[in-house]
Amino acid sequence: MGFDLIVIGGGAAAFGAVTRAHDLGAQALMINDGLPLGGTCVNVGCIPTKFLLEALKRYRLISRPPDGWLSSGAPPALDFAALMGAKDALVEDLRARNYRDVLDALGNVTLLEDRARFVGPHEVELLRARERVRCDRLVIATGARTNVPDVPGLRDRSVPFWTHREALMAREVPESLLIWGAGPLAVEFAQIFARAGSRVTVLARGPRILRREEPEMALELQRHLQQEGIEILTGVSVQGFERAAEGTAEGKGVRVRFRREGHNQDEAREAEALLLATGIRPNTDDLGLERAGIKTDERGFIVVDERQETSVQGVYAAGDVTGRRPLETVAAKQGYLAAHNALTGEARTLDYDLVPHAVFTDPQLASVGWTEERAIRELEACLCRTLPLDEVPKAHAAGDTRGLVKLVAHPETRKILGAHAVAVNAAEIIHVPTLAMRAGMTLDDLIDTVHVFPTYAEAWKICAQTFDRDPKTMSCCVV
Repeated sequence: MGFDLIVIGGGAAAFGAVTRAHDLGAQALMINDGLPLGGTCVNVGCIPTKFLLEALKRYRLISRPPDGWLSSGAPPALDFAALMGAKDALVEDLRARNYRDVLDALGNVTLLEDRARFVGPHEVELLRARERVRCDRLVIATGARTNVPDVPGLRDRSVPFWTHREALMAREVPESLLIWGAGPLAVEFAQIFARAGSRVTVLARGPRILRREEPEMALELQRHLQQEGIEILTGVSVQGFERAAEGTAEGKGVRVRFRREGHNQDEAREAEALLLATGIRPNTDDLGLERAGIKTDERGFIVVDERQETSVQGVYAAGDVTGRRPLETVAAKQGYLAAHNALTGEARTLDYDLVPHAVFTDPQLASVGWTEERAIRELEACLCRTLPLDEVPKAHAAGDTRGLVKLVAHPETRKILGAHAVAVNAAEIIHVPTLAMRAGMTLDDLIDTVHVFPTYAEAWKICAQTFDRDPKTMSCCVV
């Protein structure tokens, strides 16, 4: 059977591609190997981690009820193994409903569970079936995995460690946990295991966690994580790892040697377990890209243009394998665009300034568009305001005033360019400024929009008002 499109992979980008191919009436072949259908997000990423974060948020609330209006008693015990079992059940259910069943409904898509390797620009070999398949249009969507830095103890695998995959397979809570890295994955797992009972230490290379985020927001979240007892060491240069002299439980102890910026002496920390959250590397090692003439960058990520096309005409790539904005939403959209452009010859692109993202800690951090630093760099000025949630009535009514919101606007037109939030539900309310930016709205348009009162989302309107008013002089009714 001939195919109009071959898609290599089975995650979000691959599903975005085959769904678009099906909608266009094309015959598509999906070749998947490695993770089960759904890729990182449903299996070892978004879904299981967000389930655990939400579950442990509830556990923390009932274990430490607010003072004054709930009687304190013996806190319930956490059955971590049962929690992880519930996580597994959810993953299996969503994998079936959102991926296997969806694929069954796409009549134009054929699935092959096999490993593909390029033998030419438009021809791949199926390693298990020992067959070759040729197609003029292909989409590479093989994803990425944890980058393991080349340092002593990791280089020779003499020290045991977790990636996010092994962490999600745990059935016991380690007494102590070292996390190397300070990005979204690092801080989410830090809170998961801290709230489950681990003593957690985060090793951050930069001056704060989440170095790509607006500094005010990252430092605000860092402060709340530290208040929970999570140790965050910044300016860390890791020298290497070794097994702890005595070890801890079952001899699994790990010691890290490091030096902090501004310190003249090496330091060390020991823990029962080590989790690497040190970025990603693409799954391109065994794809035979060199045989096809497909270019990669110095880290191995596939180089694509704005249309998602590689250096070989007719061959596209999407998702984490390209190294650009490793988000499930971006991967799916890139896959959609890759298939659409490959099959129609059009040149649709993705506006990354309108892609929101979030870190699902408690409180959450969310962001879209420009930062203050970018506004100053590109416009030589920033019309920016930051509003503490203490100024938002709903935050007081809900009993949770943690966090900030910030708006970045054009200094001349007042058009909204970016928005940032730390709040209990930042991932939800970030869609208000995202839609406003997509519609080209200004601060005045946002102020003129009637918001439900009282809500956390109203924080954006109040923040917009502070460009012209002092919030201390505004009642709830000021429009």
